[in-house]
Amino acid sequence: MGLMQHTSLLRLIVIFGLWCRTKGVVKLPPHVSVPAVLAFGDSIVDSGNNNNLTTLVKCDFPPYGKDFQGGKPTGRFCNGKIPSDIIAEELGIKEYLPAYMDPNLKSSDLATGVCFASGASGYDPLTPEIASVISLSSQLDMFKEYIGKLKGIVGESRTNFILGNSLFLVVAGSDDIANTYFVTHARILQYDIPSYTDLMVNSASNFVKELYNLGARRIGVLSAPPIGCVPSQRTLAGGLVRGCSEKYNDAAKLFNSKLSKELDSLHKSSKSRIVYIDVYNPLLDIIQNYQNYGFKVMDRGCCGTGKLEVAVLCNPLDSTCSNASEYVFWDSYHPTEGVYRKLVSHVLKKYMNQLF
Repeated sequence: MGLMQHTSLLRLIVIFGLWCRTKGVVKLPPHVSVPAVLAFGDSIVDSGNNNNLTTLVKCDFPPYGKDFQGGKPTGRFCNGKIPSDIIAEELGIKEYLPAYMDPNLKSSDLATGVCFASGASGYDPLTPEIASVISLSSQLDMFKEYIGKLKGIVGESRTNFILGNSLFLVVAGSDDIANTYFVTHARILQYDIPSYTDLMVNSASNFVKELYNLGARRIGVLSAPPIGCVPSQRTLAGGLVRGCSEKYNDAAKLFNSKLSKELDSLHKSSKSRIVYIDVYNPLLDIIQNYQNYGFKVMDRGCCGTGKLEVAVLCNPLDSTCSNASEYVFWDSYHPTEGVYRKLVSHVLKKYMNQLF
């Protein structure tokens, strides 16, 4: 076999291997290409951008990552993969979505997507300030830098194609409600819940418009979750019985109803795919009917007592459950990979036609 034939065969084997490795389970409509996933927001999709920040909101240490690549703590607030990873995997793009701030990020990763999200960030500009993390406006600046780098690698035409056809994920709001408004009381004197949720929605709307102006055309914005039912908020606001805090959940529902209407309006006026994605109800269903989904524990996380441990409070000195797949929550705030997989499967089925 000649050298050129041998090289061509090798290239074919590599391409076939990549195709097999990243072949997703989601069947996209004919003639639809999704070259990349780009994620913005908070800890639900942060894959390690907080690792080198001076903040308490980080998790680049065990037991985080207990079930990720052989037990590797990468800065994901989970035992394993997070939604941004699972979506990239299900769409057949790649196995996981790396953090843009990862010092080991390869330039070849840029064309298939990265994550700009930062744990404890939010729509309210005060939220990331309180936690010393990356604001949404700074995430936009990182995205602009990313576009410049991408143009240098694949050229302007391919960059425009990637931006116009990729899936943009925006996940924020829970830190605004839980931390900024209720726990720290940082906004309570200025705003009641209706006016505070207006502030959040205005910020979310402006962020989506900025993404659109930079070339994004498929934007999925996740609702706030039932924040009153996560273990830490049960402990802080659920009384002696550690029930769900209805005032937290009511605030999330009010925000979600306003966000849904605003995104629908943006979708119609921009002629692009701007989609409100409800995760409140499917996650609440998993929490309320956890045994039906194959889980055994839902009111505490796998790490430590699981009632208040999150970020630096969930560490190697705390005991960790032996099997995270039995738990709805990994720590006192974040679901396990098993729950994320069920949520992502539901979301992709329900919103496939709207997003693609």
